[in-house]
Amino acid sequence: MLVLLAGIFVVHIATVIMLFVSTIANVWMVGSSNYATISTGLWLLCNRTCTELPVSSQDEASLKAVQAFMILSIIFSVVALVLFIVQLFTLEKGKRFYMTGAVMLVCWMCILIAVSIYTARFTSTVAFATNPHHGYCFILAWICFCFSFIIGVLYLVLRKK
Repeated sequence: MLVLLAGIFVVHIATVIMLFVSTIANVWMVGSSNYATISTGLWLLCNRTCTELPVSSQDEASLKAVQAFMILSIIFSVVALVLFIVQLFTLEKGKRFYMTGAVMLVCWMCILIAVSIYTARFTSTVAFATNPHHGYCFILAWICFCFSFIIGVLYLVLRKK
């Protein structure tokens, strides 16, 4: 049981790190141009230098929603991690980690909303580029989606022994 809790803790920390990386780095979509590789993220458009992301007025609200939900997912994931550590030392034997699981599932839902909006609105083109494809941050966000669901369900099922 201790090994299982330690494994979940390590996967949870890895999920938090991957959420930070996928939110901060600007490699959600990658395309090529005549001069260099162009990547876009949630914040900037990067070629050789990074500039503000050009977004149409109709897509600006969608981008702000993706940014907000990714930040919320980081916050909920960190809160769940702290809550797990607190419950690990204060919870009576035989009790379940309900609060930690619930907070982690809220994190899962935030990631789902953010990545779904991004997929629906922004994955068809990269500004000033041809042959667009998904970058590593987009893939990391989907991996975090899977990990946060699995961790959330495991927290709900596990008992402290």
